[in-house]
Amino acid sequence: MKQIKKIIKKIHKSPYKITFVSSGGGTNAISSLLEVPGASNTIIESYIPYSKESMNIFLKKIPDHYCSLDTCLSMAANAYKKSCEVEAKTKKKHLIGFAITANLATTYTKLGDHKFYIVAQTESYTKYVECFLEKGSRTRQQEEELITEYAISLLASSCRLDYPFPDHAEEIKIEQIDAEKSWKKLFNNKVDYISNVKNAPELIFPGSFNPLHEGHLKMKDIAEKRTGLHTTFEICANNADKPPLTFYEIKRTIDQFQNNESWLLTSAGRFSEKAKMFPNSVFIIGADTLMRVFDEKFYDSYDNMIEHIQRFNDHNINFLVFGRKVGKKFVSLDKISVPDVIKDRCTGFEEKSFRDDISSTTLRLTKD
Repeated sequence: MKQIKKIIKKIHKSPYKITFVSSGGGTNAISSLLEVPGASNTIIESYIPYSKESMNIFLKKIPDHYCSLDTCLSMAANAYKKSCEVEAKTKKKHLIGFAITANLATTYTKLGDHKFYIVAQTESYTKYVECFLEKGSRTRQQEEELITEYAISLLASSCRLDYPFPDHAEEIKIEQIDAEKSWKKLFNNKVDYISNVKNAPELIFPGSFNPLHEGHLKMKDIAEKRTGLHTTFEICANNADKPPLTFYEIKRTIDQFQNNESWLLTSAGRFSEKAKMFPNSVFIIGADTLMRVFDEKFYDSYDNMIEHIQRFNDHNINFLVFGRKVGKKFVSLDKISVPDVIKDRCTGFEEKSFRDDISSTTLRLTKD
């Protein structure tokens, strides 16, 4: 513990500032940082969204699993976003989003693995630790102590300090994904978008593509045959209403595309923003997405919604709408109330011409 306090003192003396969030485990690491004098120089905020409801609010979404690498990545990305918002005058290179999620020993025997994930998100990289622990080999306190050691080690390296990771029997995975220069420009609002092709996109397919699946590719093929245009997949990396994508997630998404496939990385969360960025384009969307575009709850008022929708006319935007299973029902364009102002800009595909109920969420859950 003396060694940990020594390195924490150095962390507090460094110029780095942190928003720290943990769930299911890792609160000892926060306590360790706060116990050492000088913590106010380092800690911007700390969050412990322990219940599922609290985590849903923190992430503004319901994660597939509450203890997973994907959830921890979103936690760290949101923490980094909060660091930038609160410490707007601090250089971004000195800001860190730090997250821990863990599934540890408790008062009853758990069916799942004992495991933990730790993620550090900065302006320049995403770095994570993943570890599955041997069940029954440690008490809850000992598992917490191990996580604290790892957290302080990762935090120290993020502050350009040396503190070794602990030595133990279980296999540990540590990976760092560095940001490409173009990605940093996008997040710093120096460019509107980046792409792997020079031509302006004409047929755009927005989505998270986590993962890209056969249903997406079928929609792409049908849309290309209908329009005679080449598809460009669009990934929104910095949505105002959700945690930004980490560099790990950006790389994982882009790496799925083949050499002959075009992609875009943008910060355009709303379709009205995409319309302004890519005028005279055709968008490939599912009926469930179109329903959200016309849902008044996502706008300040009905008039505000119509104002946003009018931009599709202003920028000559058209939509190819594919039916999707929403709940237990299959919803196609003819089941959606489309405002008259852009009704003619939406072309739907009947269920007999396209139906594929596969979803990225289902694939992720099946894989896990």
